[in-house]
Amino acid sequence: MSNPELTNALPRSWDPSEHEAALYQHWVDAGYFTADATSDKPGYSVVLPPPNVTGSLHMGHALDHTLMDTLTRRKRMQGFEVLWLPGMDHAGIATQTIVEKQLAAEGTSREELGREAFIERVWKWKAESGGTIQGQMRRLGDGVDWSRDRFTMDEGLSRAVQTIFKKLFDDGLIYRAERLVNWSPAQQTAISDIEVKYEDVEGELVSFRYGSLDDAQPHIVVATTRMETMLGDTAIAVHPDDERYRDLIGTELEHPFLDRKIPVIADGYVDPEFGSGAVKITPAHDPNDFAIGQRHGLPMITIMDEVATVTGTGTQFDGLDRFEARVAVREALAEQGRIVKEVRPYLHSVGHSERAGEPIEPRLSMQWWVDVSSLAKSAGDAVRGGDTVIHPTSQEPRWFAWVDDMHDWTISRQLWWGHRIPIWYGPDGEVECFGPDETAPAGWEQDPDVLDTWFSSGLWPFSTMGWPDKTAELDKFYPTSVLVTGYDILFFWVARMMMFGTYVGRLDDGGFGGRVAKVPFADVFLHGLVRDEHGRKMSKSKGNGIDPLDWVERFGADALRFTLARGANPGSDISVGESHAQSSRNFATKLFNATKFALMNGARVGELPDRAELTVPDRWILGRLDEVLADVDSGFESYEFSKACEALYHFAWDEVCDWYLELSKAQVADGGTRAEMTALVLGTVLDKLLRALSPVMPFVTEVLWTTLTGAESAVIAEWPAPSGVQPDSTAAQRIEDLQKLITEVRRFRSDQGLKPGQRVTATVDGLPEAGLAELRGQLDSLARLEPAEAGFAATATVEVRLSSGTATVAIDTSGTVDVEAERKRAAKDLAAAEKELAGTSGKLGNQQFLSKAPDAVVEKIKSRRDLAQAEVERLKSKLEGLGA
Repeated sequence: MSNPELTNALPRSWDPSEHEAALYQHWVDAGYFTADATSDKPGYSVVLPPPNVTGSLHMGHALDHTLMDTLTRRKRMQGFEVLWLPGMDHAGIATQTIVEKQLAAEGTSREELGREAFIERVWKWKAESGGTIQGQMRRLGDGVDWSRDRFTMDEGLSRAVQTIFKKLFDDGLIYRAERLVNWSPAQQTAISDIEVKYEDVEGELVSFRYGSLDDAQPHIVVATTRMETMLGDTAIAVHPDDERYRDLIGTELEHPFLDRKIPVIADGYVDPEFGSGAVKITPAHDPNDFAIGQRHGLPMITIMDEVATVTGTGTQFDGLDRFEARVAVREALAEQGRIVKEVRPYLHSVGHSERAGEPIEPRLSMQWWVDVSSLAKSAGDAVRGGDTVIHPTSQEPRWFAWVDDMHDWTISRQLWWGHRIPIWYGPDGEVECFGPDETAPAGWEQDPDVLDTWFSSGLWPFSTMGWPDKTAELDKFYPTSVLVTGYDILFFWVARMMMFGTYVGRLDDGGFGGRVAKVPFADVFLHGLVRDEHGRKMSKSKGNGIDPLDWVERFGADALRFTLARGANPGSDISVGESHAQSSRNFATKLFNATKFALMNGARVGELPDRAELTVPDRWILGRLDEVLADVDSGFESYEFSKACEALYHFAWDEVCDWYLELSKAQVADGGTRAEMTALVLGTVLDKLLRALSPVMPFVTEVLWTTLTGAESAVIAEWPAPSGVQPDSTAAQRIEDLQKLITEVRRFRSDQGLKPGQRVTATVDGLPEAGLAELRGQLDSLARLEPAEAGFAATATVEVRLSSGTATVAIDTSGTVDVEAERKRAAKDLAAAEKELAGTSGKLGNQQFLSKAPDAVVEKIKSRRDLAQAEVERLKSKLEGLGA
């Protein structure tokens, strides 16, 4: 009852490279991923965390995209109107750096081009070279709505940026102030906290002396790793309870190089137990010192310019780079006799610019800031009140620790590429903010700075849907359903979106055309990092990074996706290696071969008869299918992708392929009604299994499912639900007993040296008592047994205790095994096992060895002994069966 037409519709074998690109383009062309904002279906929406326009797909992206695609594909199958909105971030610093390097190679610069020409050049670069990652997303199978692809510098998004800036400014939540920032001398701009990476650096800790060189006269010893900053010192701080310095508090000490005195102040921040118990205070070049300077009203003297060259000190150090000045200051202090300890190496953590790779310089600078106090409180309250749920909830304390103690956010950048700050300065000192529909008076000048990239990406969930205008997309798809991202950017991007989303939701007009939308997303699903197979973080320096596109080329997109989804749980890191991708590729091949086999045996989709009419294996596999589908639903709903994928993998491989397909062969061979019912059960199981796997492995399942069913596409098929029929516990128990019996017979055959396909004559007793009488055909088929005829004489028996009695299989191996040769081989193996057992037991009985050997070594010896003991017992039993 094979169906050659369907079987021949499949290729001979599964080669992903021959199908994936064409399948994806068909899905896009068919409009499967295009959302209809006017649909009557319930809305489900996800916005893609916008990758940098300069970026390419890495494993973190691949994980992000796989999980989002899985969620949105499943919801589409469940009957939701799904919007997965893609886009890219303009990546101010990274993009400007790339274009400036191009200009330098051409012998020019942005300054020579001028601002407008430079911006045109960046747009030209974006059109020609930006967006590599979009092509890679297609290779991965991302079901995004390309018709709504957005860019943070689009006209619509720029309008949203100007609108919210003005609202915040008018509400007094944006202000200008001179404060300490992370400064990049190479890029000559302030940078955000997330763009600072901390690295351990081998520096020098230098102790030097303020005040008199006479020990009997007032003096204090301080230590620093940044000797050049002492040129900006405006105080020396000690703890108020430190008796050593009580008499010096309130006095002043001479600065070694400058014509000013340094006051000694008392502050509880100082640790009297660390070093000398005294610290130098440079408010304009250190964040802790800045806070102390504010508390004590200290002068804040900037001693470096935008490129970190010492300037304005009036000393011989002016004009030196900060690192040159570090050495020069130390040498000059040594000449004065002020170095009180030899310079010694000192490992300390130093912030570096992620883009330029240089140490950042804390620098006092006039910048634009957001007052985050009320915004951060709203972001915290949204989670406390349950409007937004963080998965896993174990991340909530980190969230509250961040938003409850957030510092004001510096949003201005000294760049040209980005959203220019909509502040204008009049000829008489006027300062005004103009919105997108307003024009500054003639003669006014716009602020030269641009906004931090995180400002525009913080509006992403609603700016991409047309805010501040009233749009069908906002009405249908906002708030978004879930944000999927790594826990490592919880505090930077997620917090900003929550602050802006809750702020807009509180505006008088509801922010969204009068409709209340308190938060930008209902759920925040935080996944972990992708690590290598040894659990190490991937990095270029370690050489352990994996290019996801390389895996797509070698193993197929389905294999990459299933590998990542199978390891993903809320908040947990994922360790992957090539062996995992190979396993997933093998799984795709297994699905292909199993479906092809089923089609060859007549598998088809149709209405099933009443389950009472089905065989035990049929009732069992349908019951297991329902249980697995329930587990899969539970896993996906709770963002436990690993749970859902593991359930599908083991059901498909261990139960459908390894057992049911084999059990069904005997039923198909019977022909007639029984074969027809088996074909329908096979078709039903594969239909639902392939649909359940489709969101994670869309390509191979598409080819198999459409061939099996003749339907248009699994992408728009109905999500498979449990049948609602109570699983047949009797059938399940009988299959469990049958599996146990077959497994024990197979083990015996292996021990006897029988070839896997070699059939042996046997009698079986106890099947009716165990309820397995009707499964004798399956037992004979899978255990390779031939029914005995008259005069049968068994050479060995296998007794297996089942749930309802004992089954006894009597086997005649005479004539099928060279008993003498097998006996000799078993005896040789037994001697080797006994030697291993004696050796390991001897070591474990040696107290001197046990007292010196590491625990891991002892445990390994114990494992070897236990394995040897089991092998000795097995081989002795085998020899007894051979008549030794």
